[in-house]
Amino acid sequence: MKKLLILSGKGGTGKTTTAAAFIDFSKAQAFADCDVDAPNLHLVGGIKSEPIRMDYYGSEKAVIHPEKCKGCGICYENCRFDAIIKEGTKFSVNPYACEGCGVCMYTCPGGAVTMEEDIAGELMLYHEDRVFSTAKLKMGRGTSGKLVTEVKNQLEKAVDTAKFAIIDGSPGIGCPVIASISGVDMVLIVAEPSLSGISDMERILKTAAIFQTRSAVCVNKFDTCVENTEKIEKLCLQEGIPFLGRIPYDKQASVAINEGHSLAKVDCPASDALYQVYEKVKECFAEETGER
Repeated sequence: MKKLLILSGKGGTGKTTTAAAFIDFSKAQAFADCDVDAPNLHLVGGIKSEPIRMDYYGSEKAVIHPEKCKGCGICYENCRFDAIIKEGTKFSVNPYACEGCGVCMYTCPGGAVTMEEDIAGELMLYHEDRVFSTAKLKMGRGTSGKLVTEVKNQLEKAVDTAKFAIIDGSPGIGCPVIASISGVDMVLIVAEPSLSGISDMERILKTAAIFQTRSAVCVNKFDTCVENTEKIEKLCLQEGIPFLGRIPYDKQASVAINEGHSLAKVDCPASDALYQVYEKVKECFAEETGER
């Protein structure tokens, strides 16, 4: 199964909008949302059914058992992360602050502290005529990269015949993006024509190059700064990165997205431009496989 990953250097560039349109253009039978900190592809992806849900366990967290606690406060004194809550002679653990180091358990003289598996998020799988894999990380948990890997594994296990999958990644270049890039066939970067947008795009290109993953670039809302759009095109030309197109700023696109519609279902200039980018992505895959 060939996998296209859609990324952006920052939030708000149109990454998820592009992914949702591509899913409809391609009639993709398999797709995933790997932005586990703030998944939103389901809002414009036409997902209506209830998913199969499964708890995702991250690192261990400390738990203080009140029936065994003697109120000595040794755990409170030794916690480097200020994760122990003191209320008089009673103590409990703040799971958002606990780093799972286990110092409280080792120093407790009464054996009142144990390290237990923490539910760090939730995996969701929608399995109708199409397969959609996603997840949501609980606030304060730091295992986003591992959860992204589980989202991708869940998708692959659930799909038997699909030849092509579209993956909506996270913004930036952090752990979830690195986990998203691993194992995909191509990265499409949706760039923003601003100075920060150019810098963010360059960072993703460097990250993808480390994985030896093929990259391509398109610019969304290109007409908000044509000068920077031209800089992006020139940079792509210099680096041998395929530049696949310009998408104009389009008020109709904003209306459609706010109503929960994919741009593939709207007749507007942004939709037309996105379709041209999608066609060029298909050409890139055809060149790689030797198909015409």
